[in-house]
Amino acid sequence: MELEITLPDEIAVMTLPGAALFPQALMPLHIFEPRYRTMLRDVLASHRLFAVAGLDESPLAAGRFEPPYRIATVGIVRACQINDDGTSNLLLQGLTRVEASSILSEEPYRRIGIRPLVSAPGANPAENLRARAVLARLLSARHRLTGRAPDDLLRFLRTVDDPEAFVDIAAFSLCDDPGLKQTLLETLDVAARLRLFGEHLRRQIDRHKLAHRLQGGLANEDIANN
Repeated sequence: MELEITLPDEIAVMTLPGAALFPQALMPLHIFEPRYRTMLRDVLASHRLFAVAGLDESPLAAGRFEPPYRIATVGIVRACQINDDGTSNLLLQGLTRVEASSILSEEPYRRIGIRPLVSAPGANPAENLRARAVLARLLSARHRLTGRAPDDLLRFLRTVDDPEAFVDIAAFSLCDDPGLKQTLLETLDVAARLRLFGEHLRRQIDRHKLAHRLQGGLANEDIANN
């Protein structure tokens, strides 16, 4: 994805629990709070950019108002439908990781100072391509065991050759652990990002295989008889 977009030094941000937007990924959002309606109006009238940050629910962040994670992603509004009741449905496409350097204001909506972040390969291109292929096989294996991934998404991922784009889209769409998703977002080393997600998938696959062996041939509703 080649985009000629200059990021501003400060930007509006939505702080959402369990949310981790990744570059290249598409996030649907329903805008209904008054502050975010105002934010969207201003965004659409200017550069169409805002950031999404996860809500930091760790004990260290307790007592602060909607504490955001330091690493977030700036996205661009690709499509927006404004409803008769004033709410909006939009599609936000992630562009780049950023570090929130400061919270500049809370009214009428939160604005943060940002610094763009750039990933490092972490390994040579051939090694990352092999790691991408391994991750693709692990995703397919988990799907065969659990059915957790839509077939059309897996077909689309097979067309994504770039290892960084592959792991980012896969993590956004198919990682079911919010804590790990934030860790993957914060991991700027692409090889490490591929390895971390792969290790998570291997553990899931191993747990599922073990549970299947322990269950034997019993149906789920009869497992107590095993």
